[in-house]
This record gives sequence, structure tokens and C-alpha cells, in this order.
Amino acid sequence: MHHPSGAPDDDSDALFGLDALGPEPAETGQRPSFRISAAARRLLPVREIYAEPAAAASPRGRQISARFPDARMTTVDSHWRIPGLHGNEGNVDRWVRVKGETLVLGEKKTLTTRPNGRSADWIAPGASNGCAMACAYCYVPRRKGYANPITVFTNIDRIIAHVGRHVARQGRKPEPNQCDPEAWVYDIGENGDCSVDALICDNTADLVNAFRQWPTAKASFATKFVNPDLLALDPRGRTRVRFSVMPGDDARLLDVRTSPVAERIGAAADFLDAGYEVHFNLSPVVLRPGWQDAWTELLTHLDDVLPRRVKEQAAAEVIMLTHNQDLHEVNLGWHPRAEDVLWRPDLQQAKRSENGALNVRYRNQVKAEAVQTLRTLIDHHAPWLRVRYAF
Repeated sequence: MHHPSGAPDDDSDALFGLDALGPEPAETGQRPSFRISAAARRLLPVREIYAEPAAAASPRGRQISARFPDARMTTVDSHWRIPGLHGNEGNVDRWVRVKGETLVLGEKKTLTTRPNGRSADWIAPGASNGCAMACAYCYVPRRKGYANPITVFTNIDRIIAHVGRHVARQGRKPEPNQCDPEAWVYDIGENGDCSVDALICDNTADLVNAFRQWPTAKASFATKFVNPDLLALDPRGRTRVRFSVMPGDDARLLDVRTSPVAERIGAAADFLDAGYEVHFNLSPVVLRPGWQDAWTELLTHLDDVLPRRVKEQAAAEVIMLTHNQDLHEVNLGWHPRAEDVLWRPDLQQAKRSENGALNVRYRNQVKAEAVQTLRTLIDHHAPWLRVRYAF
């Protein structure tokens, strides 16, 4: 619930409808699907589904309709242009509710795999766009206009076939690089969170299964949500899960509707034992008074609680905050306290993005000094954590 001013209450987990996003207490016998748990229903109490006709009629569309039988289905011409949803400034007041109560089904029309070279060798065409979580710094809603629910692409077979052809054309990786020493790494979740997508349908499971069969490639996705159902997918080392972590105080303010950071860290060993490669995203690094002490505490916690088998294969990406002027204005309408730390004109400089949006990032010298400080903290408190890249 919101104060009349739009400022969040003290506890953002309770504020945005989630007491905790952990699994339900274990039952005897086989673990029930987390997808049908009370925690999953709190994150996705879907009441409205907008669907392109072909998407609604597809096998994946029918699976989703059956998953949310009480949701009202509305046919739309395009998943990008939905009257009353996209471009509606009034939705700022419902920013979080829309994320949980609304789903969009469409078909991904343009299938392209782009080179990356940072987090992954390639960015695969995503099986979704948008998220049920509400991280205040998320870049995805910048293009969608006052609402950012999940859009699920139902033509998953075409997406997987496209990636399979791309993998085959690459052949074996000729030499190691910072993405991976042997496999071509494909980011499969650039614009969403595959762990949350798995609450809706089998797109994530289908992708994990596909990469399990491609010995020269590896899937990769970042997540802020612990979904125990993923432990049953048997990835056999061909999928890399990157748990995004940040200091607890930052997460409680900025990572709205996500799994607590301690829970993400605590899941690392389970995911490794289930056959995933487990890395960490130190992301985003937000510069605020006391940030060095906060990151010291987090790195010390990682070192204290992670077992040796996780540390031996772990690596990290360091991603400094990038913000956006339009998103800043949106946030002022639903979560202004976040902007106290995200919008720092005294430390930031403007940069026009490729799509014309005005982004802000830390000034070059500020960023360089912060990255070096964090690297020094890692070397001292978690020396086993190899930094693959810092951006």
C-alpha cells in the first residue's frame, strides 16, 4: 500500500504485497510445484491477459490460459500497442499492481542473435519482455510507457530453432575468453527474469532442455528470484545462473518484490548441486554514503556462507548503476525514496542511448574510482571471487 504522497512504507516487502518470496514449508514426499504455491500466487495474481490471436491459440498460449483460468482474456492486435496499458500515465499509480495482475501474450516477430562480449558472447532472442518484480532501476520499462508487465512470447519453438541454427553455425569456440573458456555463452533473459517466467509457463524449461543438448553452447541468465522448480530441470552444466546481489539495505529499497538477497545467496549451492553453473552479478553498484561498508558486509557474508564447491567455480560481473531520466520521472510517482539514491546529478553524467533515450551514469572518474574500490574490497574479503568484467 502507498502513503498518499506516493512514498513507500518502511518495509518494501510488505508494502508491495510480498511478505517473503521464499518457498512454502516443505511437505512430506515429493516437493510440490512452487508454481502453484501461495508465494507464487502473491507475485502473480493474474487477472487480465492481453493476447495476440495467434499467441492465444498456440500451445504455449493455451498452457498459460489454463495456468490462470480466472483471468479475463482480451484480444489485441499487437503486444506492443495496448490501449489503456502502454502510454497511459495513469498507470504510474498502479505501477506494481500492473506487474502482478497483467500478462501479455505475443509472438516474437523478429528473431536476431546479437554479439555481446561482456556478460555473454551472444544475446539470444528473449522468450519474454518485462517482469513481475519492480526493481526501481530496471531499464526494460523505458520503452514501454508507464507499464511493464511480463510479455510472454509463445512461439518458443521458433526461438529455440533460431538459436539452434546459430549455435550450429559457430562450431566450436576457437579460444577461451572472459565469457567462458570453452562454450559459446548465450544470454537468454536480457529483458526479463527466467526464474519468474518459469512460474507462468515452460519457456524457461524448454530453453534449459535445448542447451542441454548443445555441447558447444551454454545458456546464461541473471535472476533476483529463487524458484525451486528450476532445480528439477537437469541442466547438466549447460546453463549458467547469475544471482544478482547487492547490500541488504539497498535491496530493500530498490529490489522491490524480489527474493531477499540472503535467500539468493543461500540458493547457490542447491543450484550448483542441481547441475547449474552459478555466478554472481554485483549489480547494480549504487554510490551512496556508506556504500563501501555495505559492500564489505555483503562480500564478507558471501565468504562466510558459501561452501567451497560454489566458490571454486564462481565468477562475478560488476555492473555500476545506469539510470534514465524518463524512469526517474516515473519513479517519482510511485517510489520517490528510491530516487534519493538513484538520481545523483552531483555524481552522474548524461549519455544519449542508441534509441535516443537520455540515460545517466556515473562520471568517468567517479566510476573508475568506485570500480577500483570494489575490486580491492573483493580481493580482501572474497579473494576467490573472480571478476569476469566490470562495466
